[in-house]
Amino acid sequence: MTLSIYNTLSRRQEEFITVEPGKVKMYYCGVTVYDYCHLGHARACIVWDVVRSYLQFIGYDVRYIQNFTDIDDKILKRAREENSSMEEVAERYIQAYFEDMSRLGIKEADEYPRATHTMNGIQRLIHDLEHKGFAYPADGDVYYAVQNFAGYGKLSGRKLEDMQAGASERVNIEDAEYQKKKYPFDFALWKAAKPDEPAWESPWGKGRPGWHIECSAMVRDRLGDTIDIHAGGADLIFPHHENEIAQSEAVTGKPLANYWLHNGMVKVDGEKMSKSLGNFITIRQLLDRGVDPMAVRLFVMIAQYRKPIDFTDDAILAATNGWHTIKEGLLFGYHHNQQLGTETNLISHSYIDKFKEAVNDDFNFPGGLTVIFELAKELIREGNIIVHQGKTETPAHELQQKWRTLITLADVLGLTAQPETKTPTQDGISNAEIEALIQQRQEARNAKNFAESDRIRDEIKAKGFDLIDTKGGGTLWHPTIN
Repeated sequence: MTLSIYNTLSRRQEEFITVEPGKVKMYYCGVTVYDYCHLGHARACIVWDVVRSYLQFIGYDVRYIQNFTDIDDKILKRAREENSSMEEVAERYIQAYFEDMSRLGIKEADEYPRATHTMNGIQRLIHDLEHKGFAYPADGDVYYAVQNFAGYGKLSGRKLEDMQAGASERVNIEDAEYQKKKYPFDFALWKAAKPDEPAWESPWGKGRPGWHIECSAMVRDRLGDTIDIHAGGADLIFPHHENEIAQSEAVTGKPLANYWLHNGMVKVDGEKMSKSLGNFITIRQLLDRGVDPMAVRLFVMIAQYRKPIDFTDDAILAATNGWHTIKEGLLFGYHHNQQLGTETNLISHSYIDKFKEAVNDDFNFPGGLTVIFELAKELIREGNIIVHQGKTETPAHELQQKWRTLITLADVLGLTAQPETKTPTQDGISNAEIEALIQQRQEARNAKNFAESDRIRDEIKAKGFDLIDTKGGGTLWHPTIN
């Protein structure tokens, strides 16, 4: 089965065909850097990180660009509140972004263009729009004439006449910006400089760009006229992505993107996340309270990426329990390496094919997780047999194959685990010393001194090892699986 994805633009699922065979140009509308990233950012960044990873897994050469909006009213407001500057605020929260994403195991994009570093491209695009009759100046501002672009509304499905009828009671005709516009839904490409705000020289006077033109310029500068995938949150469909299309396609006469992908929003306990409701959760708040980053990734991947998800204590607990299952499977080879074969490149193509068949259906990561859980649970069963019986009847090469396959598939979703167990040489305890303690415990049990037997078991446990008493009267030990 070939990859097919739901295209917001066509409102249907389509076979994925790239502009250039074997290569993917992908752009994700990134964050406005005025605050710490929250759960909504976590979901979006995880989803598009995994989409990029899966495309690479099935053989594509992916160029992945993610922008930073580093000039914006919210950034300027934060700078005024802190008696700081736009640059200082942006730099601080860009650094915080990278810290948070690193904790979530999100791989860096190939490039992170910034609006303030793309000023030449922004002004060039505005000039081209003005030259082609899609933009007009007005007292230092420049506006996009939406009525001149025949395709306006094609992404969101909105019609200008319906929007105008619905907005008739909400428009403030006394507003200075409204009075500059030729049509109520024209939007700013360039904003005239205001006192005490950063500004750049331009053919229309000193000022700064509007939000929408920034992304159009960054896409064009970094990836060209037409890209394969333009991604972002569903809240960006209108007006941001709609306006990007209008700006870019009016200049180039080509599709800005062949596939528009949007992730669903995040709710908290059934309500929209907002500071006013007191349910606004940042990534670092969540992780600092002890939630495993891998559980957060799993929480995001369990849901279909286009659907809303509800963050609740029960949901994150379920994801944490699910992660413990996958983690135990991933650690199988570390704890039972004596049971594995020596070949390290064994992969089960039947599991790989099942995984691809699921995920190729519009990035169905929940379906892919079903395969991962199946493998993990099979390895856990084998591990329990080994612990209780000392060995398993399953051939070593088959165990190796399942383990390597699980590691490979989990890695596509960014789910990774390293052993956190103590070895017999740590804390100054050796194999012989553990065996001696086990012998002392057995003698205590024979003497029916169960308090001493339990004390020795607890001592061994504290050193990082678990004991399994077998039916034959012996005792097996192994490192504790965290």
